[in-house]
Amino acid sequence: MFFSDFFGIILLKLGDLMKIVVIGGGASGLVSAIFSKTKNNEVIILERNNNCGKKILITGNGKCNYWNSDQNINHYHSDNIAELKKIITPELNNEVLKFFEKIGIVPKIKNGYYYPTSNQATSIQTALILEAKLKGVIINNNEYVKNIIKKNNKYYIETEQNNYIADKVIVATGSKAVPKTGSDGNGYDLAIHLGHSVIKPLPALVQLNGIGNYFKEWAGVKQDVKVTLLENNSKIKEEYGEINLTDYGLSGICVMQLSGIIARGIDNGKEEIIEINFLPWINENSEFINWMDNRNKLVLNRNITELLDGVLNYKLVNLIIKKSGIKQNERWTNLSKDLKFALANNIISFKQKIISTNSFDKAQVCSGGIPLSEINIDTMESKYNKNLYFVGEVLDVVGDCGGYNLGFAWISGIIAGKTISKEE
Repeated sequence: MFFSDFFGIILLKLGDLMKIVVIGGGASGLVSAIFSKTKNNEVIILERNNNCGKKILITGNGKCNYWNSDQNINHYHSDNIAELKKIITPELNNEVLKFFEKIGIVPKIKNGYYYPTSNQATSIQTALILEAKLKGVIINNNEYVKNIIKKNNKYYIETEQNNYIADKVIVATGSKAVPKTGSDGNGYDLAIHLGHSVIKPLPALVQLNGIGNYFKEWAGVKQDVKVTLLENNSKIKEEYGEINLTDYGLSGICVMQLSGIIARGIDNGKEEIIEINFLPWINENSEFINWMDNRNKLVLNRNITELLDGVLNYKLVNLIIKKSGIKQNERWTNLSKDLKFALANNIISFKQKIISTNSFDKAQVCSGGIPLSEINIDTMESKYNKNLYFVGEVLDVVGDCGGYNLGFAWISGIIAGKTISKEE
């Protein structure tokens, strides 16, 4: 057995100390290690990269949106939302904020979004690593975990370089999103090897690929819109915000919020359509026509293109007028009723079929993962293996943009860490 040469060394080192191994030194791994550490145990983080917290550095465009004051369960998504709801509580929210205050992070809050006042994600990374080291957590970088075996109430962990024995293991490996940061999905394989199932991971908070011959015409346009997801022609969800029209389809937070649902739907063979309202204060075709009638009376001597100029990006105006079968120099009053309704429909109900999402390397997070039904949500402990814990993105939890995915990382890490520290 590959651990035999290490038994004497490791057990001698341990003595009476309980040994906890945290697999993954990202957001949830660092926090769970910090909260696990007491004078009566040894906590080791096994991080595959040359430093912990690599993914933290790219969050919030490098500024790290690490929290959001609107901690509503509606901002989180899971196949078992009832279980998740149990830990999105004011008490745990306050504990997260107190923790970051304690490790020296001064928040800059904008519309409920929390950033470090430094505007640098490195501030969060550095503070977490420093706190872990000050608590006595051992951090072993460049350690990729290949296998975990449970035997006689111990966990035997094989990395590419070394072998470890642990009394407790916390799996904090992340998902498959942004693989350049080290998230290759190996946590799913480790979980399956230990008897767990995994809901198929799919990209989430990611751009959408559409079908159409006009993408080059609208590429680069940004517009505040309302978007509606239609799945098999049924309305699923609405979002408001800035959309980015691209040469492959759609981007922007408002559509990325819907991408997890879309990825799951496409994987299940459903038709996914994004309906775009480029004038979100208008809801009906008749309202648009009345609005244009009034605008035509107010802004005199303009053709249809000129009437829409200043309201929509000129590239979008040209595309929509052409798509509606209208000449660019036509006057509003000369349009037939059918052409007016065609224009209205393309401006407030533009339908874009989605054929795929972008890949994992473009996704901020994943949907899917280890089902919450297979863990005790109050402790983050596996229901199948005592002293095995799962935290963070490896679980079937995905949050909206705005600090929610890091929020779950902190919350789940605190729960697992406090559970372990109290058991000693």
